[in-house]
Amino acid sequence: QVQLVESGGGLVQPGGSLRLSCVASGVIFRSYHMGWYRQAPGKQREFIATIGSGGTTNYAHSVKGRFTISRDNAKNMVYLQMNSLKPEDTAVYSCTAFLSSAENYWGQGTQVTVSS
Repeated sequence: QVQLVESGGGLVQPGGSLRLSCVASGVIFRSYHMGWYRQAPGKQREFIATIGSGGTTNYAHSVKGRFTISRDNAKNMVYLQMNSLKPEDTAVYSCTAFLSSAENYWGQGTQVTVSS
C-alpha cells in the first residue's frame, strides 16, 4: 500500500526554523507531484507548497519567501524548509503525493508549534 510518513515537527520559538521530511513508499515516486498542507485548530486545511514531478514549485502567499519545498527522488523524499516561523504557522503539517485530483495520498501529519 501507499504510505507517506512525515517527521521533523516540534516546538520552536518565533523566528526559528524547522525542516520537515516526508518519505514515500508504495509509489513510483518520481512520477508523482508532491506537496505540503497544514491545518490549524478550528481552521480548514490550507495549501502550503507543491513541487511537480518535473521540479516546478508553487507556494502559498503566506509562506512565500520563508518556506522552501524540495525533493530527492533517489531517496523517495520531499522536504519543507521553514524559516522565520511565526505563531500563526502553528499547525499539523501533512505531506501529499498526487497525480491528479482523482489519485492522491496523504501522510498522518506532524505537529509544528511556534511559541515563545
